[in-house]
Amino acid sequence: MAQSRSTLGILTALLILGALATGIWWRLRPPPEEEEDQMAEVSEEVGEVVESVREQFSTELPQPVTGVVAIQDTLWISVRARGRAEAFREAKLTAQKSGIISTVGVRENQAVGAGRLVVQIDTTEYALEVATMEAALRKAQSDYRTRVLFDEELEDPEVRRQRDMLARAQTGLDQAEVDLRRAELDLAKTAARVPFGGRVADLRVVAGQFVREGDELLTVVDIDPVKVLVQVLATEVVHLAEGRAASLVFTAFPGETFTGRIETINPVIDPELNTARVTVHIPNPDGRIKPGMYAEADLEAQQFPDRILVPKTAIRETDDRRDFLFVMEDGRAKWRYVTVGLENDYYVELLEGEVEWVAPGEIVLVDGHQMLPHDAAVELVDDPMAAGGRPTR
Repeated sequence: MAQSRSTLGILTALLILGALATGIWWRLRPPPEEEEDQMAEVSEEVGEVVESVREQFSTELPQPVTGVVAIQDTLWISVRARGRAEAFREAKLTAQKSGIISTVGVRENQAVGAGRLVVQIDTTEYALEVATMEAALRKAQSDYRTRVLFDEELEDPEVRRQRDMLARAQTGLDQAEVDLRRAELDLAKTAARVPFGGRVADLRVVAGQFVREGDELLTVVDIDPVKVLVQVLATEVVHLAEGRAASLVFTAFPGETFTGRIETINPVIDPELNTARVTVHIPNPDGRIKPGMYAEADLEAQQFPDRILVPKTAIRETDDRRDFLFVMEDGRAKWRYVTVGLENDYYVELLEGEVEWVAPGEIVLVDGHQMLPHDAAVELVDDPMAAGGRPTR
């Protein structure tokens, strides 16, 4: 009896809770008209999305893509290594004579031509020495002329020669000429001139400063062209040759490529680093590349002529890892299986085999083609994304 009452109480509580829930739902539910409006709005939005997707992936609506021509050319396999820029030529100018600097005619990074006067040491003392030696020479010349005054009357030329030598020695004429020449050279050495055209670097002196013979004044560097010293592994340097092209990207100029050529290859391998030094020359007329800058270098190494080449971005891969690409034919993207061979950073070689072939001159798609179905209508543009195309990645 007690158990029946307990069961009845539970059933009663459940009925009450159900009634309360029904009442709450009835009060909170939207009117029938609002439900219909909401459902209509949702249906309209879904329809727009479906239509947009249908248009985007329609094979009849031309999709914007980028294409390039397949070429038959030499495939270069490059060697990549790090390098450091240095001046093509560099000279440290030092004081040739001691004295006080009277003039500094340049500033750092200033362009100077060959022979340009850059630092002048005070000439007063050295000019006086020249004047003294000139006076000594005039006296010696006067004494000499007195001693040989009547020697022209001598008939024997050998006797005249002997007397001339004796007179020059006794009057000190020979020594006076040497002393004057040395004084003139000392005077000339007070002027520091650059040996070749370039730019001033590491200027170390100012006007009024006293310098001793041998003190460093400044450095002049020639940086056009600039040379880059690249350390290449011994296993890779054997594929390089002088005169081949080089492409370099400097850390200071990310995304910008500079081109040059291999000038020399050091025949000696560094036993510690197992590398050889390769020197690359790059035109640098505006002086943007500074000595000391680091760069990543791509050096042309092995060459494989007469290969069918397409950009690497043209190659796609199926789920079963088969390579294919799209060729544009009559405004449509045609799916072709290909066999790839050697490649570099930009191009990949297409091998002739049992799969479909791509001939030189055919247009292969390289952008905007990642989600295309076979035989889709396409339109060539420079930038698929800007033209409303599909994501490129």
